[in-house]
Amino acid sequence: MAENVVGLNVQKVVEPDVDQGVHDVKAQLAGNVVEDTRSTHDAESQPASLGEASSAIDDDAYPPPTEEERKTLRKVFDSIPISAWSLCFVELAERASYYGVKAVFNNYMQFPLPEGGPGTGAIDKSKPNSHAGALNLGLQTASALGLLFTFLAYVIPIFGAWVADTKIGRYKTILVGVIIGGVAHVIMVGGAAPALLKVGKGVAPFIVSFFLLAIGAGIFKPNVAPTVIDQYKYQREYTKVLKSGEKVLVDPETTVSHIMLIFYAFVNVGAFFSIAIVYVEKYHSFWLAFLLPGIVYILLPVLLAVMYKRTVRKPPNGSELTRFTKITISALKRSKGNIFSKHFWDNVKPSVLAERNILVSYSEKDVDDARRTWQAVQIFLYIPIWNLNDGGVGAVLSNQGAAMSSNGAPNDLLNNFNPLVIIIFSPFMAHIVYPFLERRKIKFGRINRMTLGFALAIISGVIGAIVQYRVYETSPCGYYASDCDGVSPISIWWQIPNVSLGAMSEVFVNVTSYELAYARAPEHMRATVVALFLFMTALSSALGEILIPAIADPTLVWAWAAPAIALFAQTVIFWWTYRSVNDDAFMTHEEDFQQLTTTNEKAEKEEK
Repeated sequence: MAENVVGLNVQKVVEPDVDQGVHDVKAQLAGNVVEDTRSTHDAESQPASLGEASSAIDDDAYPPPTEEERKTLRKVFDSIPISAWSLCFVELAERASYYGVKAVFNNYMQFPLPEGGPGTGAIDKSKPNSHAGALNLGLQTASALGLLFTFLAYVIPIFGAWVADTKIGRYKTILVGVIIGGVAHVIMVGGAAPALLKVGKGVAPFIVSFFLLAIGAGIFKPNVAPTVIDQYKYQREYTKVLKSGEKVLVDPETTVSHIMLIFYAFVNVGAFFSIAIVYVEKYHSFWLAFLLPGIVYILLPVLLAVMYKRTVRKPPNGSELTRFTKITISALKRSKGNIFSKHFWDNVKPSVLAERNILVSYSEKDVDDARRTWQAVQIFLYIPIWNLNDGGVGAVLSNQGAAMSSNGAPNDLLNNFNPLVIIIFSPFMAHIVYPFLERRKIKFGRINRMTLGFALAIISGVIGAIVQYRVYETSPCGYYASDCDGVSPISIWWQIPNVSLGAMSEVFVNVTSYELAYARAPEHMRATVVALFLFMTALSSALGEILIPAIADPTLVWAWAAPAIALFAQTVIFWWTYRSVNDDAFMTHEEDFQQLTTTNEKAEKEEK
């Protein structure tokens, strides 16, 4: 079975608002087993094939820290299993293919076939400041379709996560996403054939592949990060002595954070592949620009097959989602819909209901999981505005680049400079900055990290507005620079500060959000909560769709400035509201609640 199952006892009794007779309240609160409703029928749940049997508490192999040690010992991350590294390479290959084709979407959709070009979408090499194109759909249509693609790719994960958590498991769901994505790549390459582009027949096959790729990516995406962290099996703190003689505390939060920093770096190693692709589209063809990511995509099924037996594969468990939903609905009923009530979750705790002779089929931890999960979702709601500041709304960054002097560089090059910054910045934070802060006992909590990320994005948006203003001031066409035949003398490389700060902000916001989604969710709902985090990107795309009419000359300065102003106001509210989350428990376990129940019962007996 899966790790952390010690004490996860479930009784088949009554629901919160039902009382069907006399029940043993003390037996429930003590956590005695009456009936285990956890599913064990799926082949993926067999411990022998997964190496999960060792995940129970082992105080001899993993000595727990004392309270003094918890306060004084330096925290370090645990070792990372090879299966986790393998899944990071899987994510790398999928993101290389995804971002590889996505990088050229805007030019492919927005601009016509270049005059004097070879008819493949590439430019006439005698005009280095021109840009590739094919379908000639225009800026607003290209922006709308680009935002729609992102919207779908981040809404569909909710369905993909539901299937994984309740029906077939995360690993099988990943495979389904891989197959759909593979079909999309084949169609996309064929649809970019020069014979089709020259006669204006490239739109239909592109739209088909466009939707299939969004579906495949959406099914794949929410299940990879939780599966990577699942490979780290003993998710409890313990002490060990290093070869140097120093005694340290192996900390789950530090470990999960380290794993996610590595994972996110791998995501962006894949995304960095897009920089080569934008040169291929500009100087060779779109069909080759789509083919190369498809070739990289072949690594996905190969890696998944090779590492299949060594990968921890969690089984689906629909009962956990059902239980979570019932707890949430019961809390809403008992608080009469007042979600701001101080006792919103206390009202449905088994210990509170037991005082009224009401037994329920869930534990104290289940209620706390629901509370922590919804708190994480509330935190995620601050992400859409931040997203609008990371690279701008829609295609404004590449559109800005098209109006600047490129000296032969693709106009969408700097838009794809983002992953290079993350590839450098993630290891820098993981191996230098965070260990340095830990040695100095400087706590850099989850909310503080996200707040810093928001601040960097605000500065990024302000820089984008300033650069856009200077482009307008120096363009031959003034405040109508987007469709101008000439370009501003300002170099496209002035986009680097904007892109770099946005990339750095991702390391603080996205990585921390992955950690929160995993650590605060019930064990068999982690893909679902990750999907809810990813859904915030879809909401950001929806906001972008609303702003599409404003993405036009002569108001593009406000396309940068307005989101930055909104994010500033939001950041102040965010930190003030959630600063206490810096100090609460990173990950909870059932036995913690059983120990608390036992302690309370002893105290009651002593009082009597």
